[in-house]
Amino acid sequence: MSTSKTKPEKNGVAKGSNVPSVMTRAFTSNSSWPDKDEFLDVIYWGRQVLGLILGLVWGFIPLKGFIGLFLFCVINAAVIYFYASSFQGIDEEEFGGMWELTKEGFVTSFAGFLVMWIILYSGLHYD
Repeated sequence: MSTSKTKPEKNGVAKGSNVPSVMTRAFTSNSSWPDKDEFLDVIYWGRQVLGLILGLVWGFIPLKGFIGLFLFCVINAAVIYFYASSFQGIDEEEFGGMWELTKEGFVTSFAGFLVMWIILYSGLHYD
């Protein structure tokens, strides 16, 4: 009976290997992404955090109306584009083009943004 010291994880990478964690690669410039789904997960969850932060900011400012919605869309798309192309330096065509990266998690991010913005604005600025 021989036992193995490294057990494969669900994505096929052994625990004892030298592959950095997803969080480490997410905050390291020009990281290698052997599994495309991991990078898309980073984009998705990054958008969720960005949506909540922008909702907080818009609620405190108090920003309202179409300007707030438009600024959210522009800032959200610009931050993700900059992160993917400049910070991570990925080839957009490997992920289906920049449009695919731009829409990854946008709707759920928008929903979280709206909930945070409406609750905070209503609580702080509504008489």
